[in-house]
Amino acid sequence: MLVALVDLRKEHRLWGWLRIAQGSSGLGQVAGLRFVKVMGSGHGGGFGLRPSASHQGLICVFDSRAQAQAFVDGPVFAQYRERARELCFGLFGIQSSRGAWDGVSWTPPAAEADGALHQGGLVAAITRASILPTKAPAFWRMAPAAQAQLPQAEGCLVSMGLGEAPLLRQCTFSIWRDTAAMDAYARSGAHSRAIAATYRNGFFSESMFVRMRVLFFEGIWDGKTVDLGSASAQPAAMAGA
Repeated sequence: MLVALVDLRKEHRLWGWLRIAQGSSGLGQVAGLRFVKVMGSGHGGGFGLRPSASHQGLICVFDSRAQAQAFVDGPVFAQYRERARELCFGLFGIQSSRGAWDGVSWTPPAAEADGALHQGGLVAAITRASILPTKAPAFWRMAPAAQAQLPQAEGCLVSMGLGEAPLLRQCTFSIWRDTAAMDAYARSGAHSRAIAATYRNGFFSESMFVRMRVLFFEGIWDGKTVDLGSASAQPAAMAGA
């Protein structure tokens, strides 16, 4: 699968908003593409309620890695490259998934699932949820503290808040030094309290958590050069701070 984080140049923001409005139809016919989301983000690419005029995220699930790479090398993705002030993207192997997105579950290939529990190396995660309108006020009282802690969490290398719709359809993408660091964040502090409240109060009508192996992730983000991959995936691969 492909994840791309984009910060569009000011003169191309309208183009970006149209991409969000069009969703999958804006990509045209793409070989092997079986799931796609074009999403906005919070201000500065963060997790707040104030929307960003320029930050977007693209999540695409393909039938094969070769088809994902062909999309990255093709004319549709080139449009994002040409219009971006900053762009970071990569390919990932789905290792485990629970829940659903628009009623669709992501089943990992057997080869990836066999290694789902390994503890070494970079790991990425996607969490997303459809928040019940009647539960939104309670959810948003809990969420900011957990979201604020994520970018500063020990072992978190990249993170971005994404959304399909304001307030009610939210998504988080993150890359971690290893599984232990990701699990430590999930089980501590404000995030742990938010998860407990979610189960207790039934905030969501649908949710999904996906754990992924990082094949590569590269580009420019927040003024830094990002170069992460399965062979050289270390925190030191991020430079330019």
